[in-house]
Amino acid sequence: MAFKFVIALALVAAASAAVVVPAAPVLAKTVELEEFDPHPQYKYGYDVQDTLSGDSKGHVEERDGDVVRGEYSLVDPDGLRRTVTYTADPVNGFNAVVRREPLAVAAPVVSLSACFPIRQ
Repeated sequence: MAFKFVIALALVAAASAAVVVPAAPVLAKTVELEEFDPHPQYKYGYDVQDTLSGDSKGHVEERDGDVVRGEYSLVDPDGLRRTVTYTADPVNGFNAVVRREPLAVAAPVVSLSACFPIRQ
């Protein structure tokens, strides 16, 4: 009887034994150093004048180190041109000046008055 008990325990142990899977190797990520420009500089601009759609806008900007200067303009729905001139630097932060100007100078109003009385 003891022999049957040992055989049964051996079968249970064999059935419950799991296959040992080796752990996946750990891959170390290499860190690549990126080039860093301590004094970045750029200058760009664009201008859109679409007479078909009436779209009129533009933007120019330049950066020299930590100082950025620029200006952009667009035509508001009320027909006035909005021009924003801005600067940004570490000392003063971001500063913008907004101007709104009419696109065209209005023609002077001429009153028509008769030099002599009109009879009806």
